[in-house]
Amino acid sequence: MPTIEGKRVAFLATDGVEQVELDQPWQAVSEAGGRPELVSLEAGEIQAFNHLDKGDRKQVDTTVDQANPEAYDALVLPGGVANGDFVRADERAVKFVKDFVLSGKPVAVICHGGWVLAEADVVRGRTMTSWPSLKTDLRNAGATWVDKEVVTDQGLVSSRNPGDLDAFCAKAVEEIAEGVHA
Repeated sequence: MPTIEGKRVAFLATDGVEQVELDQPWQAVSEAGGRPELVSLEAGEIQAFNHLDKGDRKQVDTTVDQANPEAYDALVLPGGVANGDFVRADERAVKFVKDFVLSGKPVAVICHGGWVLAEADVVRGRTMTSWPSLKTDLRNAGATWVDKEVVTDQGLVSSRNPGDLDAFCAKAVEEIAEGVHA
């Protein structure tokens, strides 16, 4: 596994985040030497879920108002239906994501996290995957949607669901190690 020693990785999530889609990439980033930080819409804690059941509460490191995309080396957008919908409805979060994508830094997104990229209008001309119900939303936003475990397009790593997490995490760490894409 490549090393990402000292790289700061923003994980943008809020209440309703799918816990395994936050925890497993977080662990992969940590084990590769990266510094994951939970960025959210509000300070305090967020409520993670295991599908429809409440999971753990997670401590927020900083709010999206305080977070500067320039301070991070990569961005991870975990899924969860409520999480994806809440984040895409927040103008501050959408701006943060758009600025991040436009910087060319690696972005890793899984499941319903793709909604945020569609809302930020940054998927036009990109190939990606997601939870199948986002297929039309992503196509309408200009993406080419494919049903694959993991898709990488110029530093954008996308994946479908928790069953794809091993491949998703490995590819995300690899892209973070590579750094900025043109």
